[in-house]
Amino acid sequence: MSTIPFTVVIPARYGASRLPGKPLIEIAGRPLIEHVHRRALGMGATRVVVATDDERIEVACRRFGAEVVLTRIDHPTGTDRISEVVEYLGLDDEAVVVNVQGDEPLMPTGLPSRIVAALASDPESAIATAAVPIEEGDEIFDPAAVKVVRDAAGRALYFSRAPIPWQRDRFPQPPAAERSGQSGWLRHLGLYAYRAAFLRRFPRLSVAPPEEVEQLEQLRALWHGYRIQVAVVDDRPGPGVDTEEDVRRVEEVLQNV
Repeated sequence: MSTIPFTVVIPARYGASRLPGKPLIEIAGRPLIEHVHRRALGMGATRVVVATDDERIEVACRRFGAEVVLTRIDHPTGTDRISEVVEYLGLDDEAVVVNVQGDEPLMPTGLPSRIVAALASDPESAIATAAVPIEEGDEIFDPAAVKVVRDAAGRALYFSRAPIPWQRDRFPQPPAAERSGQSGWLRHLGLYAYRAAFLRRFPRLSVAPPEEVEQLEQLRALWHGYRIQVAVVDDRPGPGVDTEEDVRRVEEVLQNV
């Protein structure tokens, strides 16, 4: 568990392509963003801030007592939005900021401290994130499950929607589930700890060709030479919210908590 202070920022965009107005969708009697905020309050952060581009989300957040920053609407990524918040809050360059996605109401509360500790352990890395061993063979071939390969120091070599590393003699048949976790395949979790200095630079970095192909913004950091420490953890988050079916699944979990 990390004792290093950190700020949680929750990007919450109104115009999600599959679920417009997603942060305000009611789940188990509360808007989605409130569930995420309540979960974030238990993560050990010194401060929890919602970053949104929409006044409706701002109003809803203030109703349940959240600190909110109303950002520009033209940010291409959530990381760009967090960069604006870093400037607005006047954070020191060495401050640590954790990005908790606004559609992850079941994120384990202990994970942010784990990745903050991973970042602190590696002064040469600008970012830390997390991954879990892949347990199901089919998950390796699922493009929605982002895979990551690490180097000997635990830093990311590459992230991909493709099955990496490619097992030459066995693929394309999925490996048995009981062997997949023993063979080094890792699924990336969309949770990041950043040094504030990096967040200030990020909007000035050009979009990387692999980022455009994979649609994974963390590849921009690797492309420009920034290091990303990857902590391997055991506790998987519950389902996020991307579809109407996800709303029903998450509601069932929350109603039984």
